[in-house]
Amino acid sequence: MSTQVDTVLERHPGAARDKLIPILQEVQALDGYLSEAAIVRIGRHLNLPASKIYGVATFYNQFRFQPKGRHHVMICRGTACHVKGSAKVQDTLTRALKIGPGQTTRDGQFSLEVVACMGACALSPAVAINGEFFPKVSPTRIVKLLDACRQKEADERSAA
Repeated sequence: MSTQVDTVLERHPGAARDKLIPILQEVQALDGYLSEAAIVRIGRHLNLPASKIYGVATFYNQFRFQPKGRHHVMICRGTACHVKGSAKVQDTLTRALKIGPGQTTRDGQFSLEVVACMGACALSPAVAINGEFFPKVSPTRIVKLLDACRQKEADERSAA
């Protein structure tokens, strides 16, 4: 059990259902995602079944149920990005990584997140990798960006 979850819950003594989302947000901020154990622990603290906690958490796309990969890829699927081809970029990502949105590769190297808007409509389609923004990304370019991430990992391993 994560002591970080307990630390969050200690800040909410006697909390009720109205504190669920802030607690989920705090736990995710500390752990990076909401584990099954965390959901169960939060449910016990709030006297709510884990299924209710999970139901609320899955309603909001801000919550993750797997840890982020070392390379967290976010793709914008807003209207401008959609019109400029972000669906093809997303398809390329899911095929290349063999994961869907909200998932992390088995080796923990990549995670994929689809966002509604990055606020860069003039530069669509937009992608961010580990917070670094890439404008006007094509399917060919996203493959090159993934390869660059893999190469960086390989270089860091060989330097260690």
